[in-house]
Amino acid sequence: MEIKNASQIFAILGHADRLSVFRLLMRFAPHGQRPTEIALMLGLKQNTLSHHLRDLVSSGLVHVTRQGRALYYAVDLQTAEALVAYLALDVGRARPDLMPVVPVRRTGMLQDKGRSLNVLFICSGNSARSIMAEVLLRDLGAGRFRAFSAGTAPARSPNAAALDVLARNGHDLSGLRSKHLQVFQAADAPQMDFVLTVCDRSAAEDCPPWRGYPIAGHWGLPDPVGNQASPDADHPAFVQTYACLRRKVEAFLALPVTALDQLSLQTRIDAIGVDA
Repeated sequence: MEIKNASQIFAILGHADRLSVFRLLMRFAPHGQRPTEIALMLGLKQNTLSHHLRDLVSSGLVHVTRQGRALYYAVDLQTAEALVAYLALDVGRARPDLMPVVPVRRTGMLQDKGRSLNVLFICSGNSARSIMAEVLLRDLGAGRFRAFSAGTAPARSPNAAALDVLARNGHDLSGLRSKHLQVFQAADAPQMDFVLTVCDRSAAEDCPPWRGYPIAGHWGLPDPVGNQASPDADHPAFVQTYACLRRKVEAFLALPVTALDQLSLQTRIDAIGVDA
């Protein structure tokens, strides 16, 4: 990246609100978000956000695509990579004492040491989506992974409809409870290898970096509680959520984690969030 281009990007990111928009979109990368959702998450007025998005697009940090009538804004990862490389390798001259230690590892090395990989699923209430994902990975993973779940604003207990759907599919419900994210940020908490958000609200939360720099992914799904039009005994919204999460977990379990480096695995995790 040339110094002229870098200085233009730094000038755009020099505005606190524009930097907040970019940080938010990085949490959803490579997925895009609609302006209405971005404004709601950050508490910005729509007309103010429009100006910030226009500037970010003009800098090349963000690109916009149209899906039907809706516009989706997403981080341009190539430009972001070039900017980080410029800071680290050009400005920083690749000085190791300035670089945070972010290990790019082969995840198979962890399994070779005889322990399962730890996976944390996060949603806002930790009552339905993340609970379902935890149970699915626990039961389908056959000991390869240790599954956990938590919420940014946890409910008092798991949703009854979610538990009913899990039970109907033969899952053990013992020990399930709603927990706050802080439980897994404590010093004595298990170190995570994967942290996967399953709702947009939790992905937008500002939280400190995880110990060990786990692979992060966003598998955003609609809230089945909000989509349940009536207290139908068949729980159709929860059944649909369960089926979608099962496809994603099965795709995750099919990954050759012992043969992929962290960068390749990140790409596969992102793809599951979009496709599965």
